[in-house]
Amino acid sequence: MTAPTSEPIRNVVTSHKEPGWNYGYQNSPYFAFDHARGASFVVYNRRLMPIAFDDDDRFGDYWALRRAVTMLPTGELPLEIKGPDAERLCDMVFTKDITKLKPGRCAYGIACYPDGGLIVDGILMRLEADRFWYVQADGDIHSWFIAHAQGLDVEVRDPGVWVNQVQGPLALDVLAKAADDGLPDPFGYFAIADITIGGQHVVVTRTGWTGEVGWEYYSFPETDCHKLWHDIMKAGEAAGMVHIGLDSMDIRRIEAAILNAGSDFDRTMNPFQAGLGPMVDLKKAAFFGRSALVDADQRPLLYGIRCADAEPLTLGPVAKAGKAIGHLTAAAWSPYLSYGIGYVRLYDADHGPGDGVEVVGVDGMTHAAEIVELPYYDKEKRIPRGLDKEIPPRV
Repeated sequence: MTAPTSEPIRNVVTSHKEPGWNYGYQNSPYFAFDHARGASFVVYNRRLMPIAFDDDDRFGDYWALRRAVTMLPTGELPLEIKGPDAERLCDMVFTKDITKLKPGRCAYGIACYPDGGLIVDGILMRLEADRFWYVQADGDIHSWFIAHAQGLDVEVRDPGVWVNQVQGPLALDVLAKAADDGLPDPFGYFAIADITIGGQHVVVTRTGWTGEVGWEYYSFPETDCHKLWHDIMKAGEAAGMVHIGLDSMDIRRIEAAILNAGSDFDRTMNPFQAGLGPMVDLKKAAFFGRSALVDADQRPLLYGIRCADAEPLTLGPVAKAGKAIGHLTAAAWSPYLSYGIGYVRLYDADHGPGDGVEVVGVDGMTHAAEIVELPYYDKEKRIPRGLDKEIPPRV
């Protein structure tokens, strides 16, 4: 297998003190806190999301996430679906039975094109019987909702809401201190709560993108986000909360088998091929893509990679006996597992867990690796549910 001929590179957005082209994306209301630390950003949902800072420590921040608590600005885009036909529209768009989702609860939701190809994933929040927020990953779902809302009594709009995450074993301690009335009760896994922090209305959910205990908070156009940020950071001081970027969190989400729309899966894959078969309810009478999925190839094409002696190269080839059989959609070095990890997207379903393969590392060299099942650990999600409270030792 031939190694790349140049050093690995990636494209990022940086900020400069000069006028010029600055169209097509939005700065977060928390942008000043990211910019002050020399953030590099990625454009996500036409929003800037920080991936790294000049002064950060990728593995140190990973351990803060695993052992304490972290604040993470994100680029997810909440869309509001509201009106008498809101449930009907959501049930047509999503592959699960939305009629079973109760107000005050969230659900992981995926949507498909008519051919069964994946559009996007995200968290569907049912705020009221006829009012939902869909907190989407990067993707093209907004226009899809609007197109299929025609003839229905429903409004689809961007409510101007921004979402950030507080994640780690001590995250709920921080929430208990930050919220004016203490920790919401009940506030189980995938719950929604309306609270105030420093006198400001905030919606919080027991969700996250890390595989750790955590919560996400939603600010509104009228929110004083600078005050909210300081109030939450102050509440996290005693727990040692740190402000982190995507790079350190990316390690943890791969360990937990949390996928990124558009890279780990796209419209050329169906949910079964992406390992999302449990999110599809073929017993539903109708949803977009159902007819195609009934007859679709349900064999997985996405698995994990274990490389004992190197960090695999994202987008690098995965080969068996010198022949490319797939590529890495994401990769990292796991400090906890002490080996290289990543997702391999196979070109066909003839390969799978247990297969010995070769991958290219970030060092440009070829290394032996193995295809493995996902996730790497905590298959029952005991950690984010708060059932496994053992904090791993730092190694």
